[in-house]
Amino acid sequence: MKPRSKILIIAGSDSSGGAGIQADIKTVTALGSYAMTAITAVTSQNTTGVKSIVAIDPKEILNQIIFTSNDINPDAIKIGMLHSSKVIEIVIKSLDKIKVKKIILDPVMVAKGGAKLIDNKAIKLLKNELIKRVTLITPNIPEAEILTKTKIKSKEDMIFAANKLLEVGAKNVLIKGGHLKSKTVQDIFVTNSDIKIFNSYRHKTKNTHGTGCTLSSAIATFVSCGKPIKKSCELGIKYVNSGIKTNPNYGKGHGPINHLNTIFIDRKFKL
Repeated sequence: MKPRSKILIIAGSDSSGGAGIQADIKTVTALGSYAMTAITAVTSQNTTGVKSIVAIDPKEILNQIIFTSNDINPDAIKIGMLHSSKVIEIVIKSLDKIKVKKIILDPVMVAKGGAKLIDNKAIKLLKNELIKRVTLITPNIPEAEILTKTKIKSKEDMIFAANKLLEVGAKNVLIKGGHLKSKTVQDIFVTNSDIKIFNSYRHKTKNTHGTGCTLSSAIATFVSCGKPIKKSCELGIKYVNSGIKTNPNYGKGHGPINHLNTIFIDRKFKL
């Protein structure tokens, strides 16, 4: 099987392999495409938490994006962790140069414990400049609250926040509903002309590390292969749910999901 498309991932590294660049590469590969990377930060972490974060120089991030794309032109881009306004400025500059049309932005802004990962200047730049350059933005509820300065406690609040993001230039919005307390997880896709609610069963597990990274990379992969954006969201959500359901139960804390849930190993390669 040859790769069906090429994805450039701009995000941070997770040494434990459950989230970030590692989860992105696994997702793109498991869904049949080719992954390239521009690493924005290196973290030392495991399933119990983050020990340290080392930022990559913005100039080197630019070099990774431009040099890679000049040789292998990506069909789509997935953007994850952008930890400062300087990094966001560099990413915007690079997007203007390489002119890829299909871009999925996962605005990684809040840690699992609730702490903000980027400062107010960076949030403002992301909101005012980056959002309007992407195809889809996929915030979770805490991130949508920060971007829209609203409180989200219901499905109606999610739709209201999504419309506020459309007002500042977003083309398509998928707000992830995992933070709301309910038996069913509702992810809501909103455009200027459409609203679609994706309902998923909530699996009782602590092993959900990297679901946001995985979902945005899955959507980018489906979009890169020619699927419409709404259908790509639907397929991406199904992939993540399957990964949660079949998680390998690794680690002492919030473990990874199973990125290999789509893979069928040919008999001659089986161990």
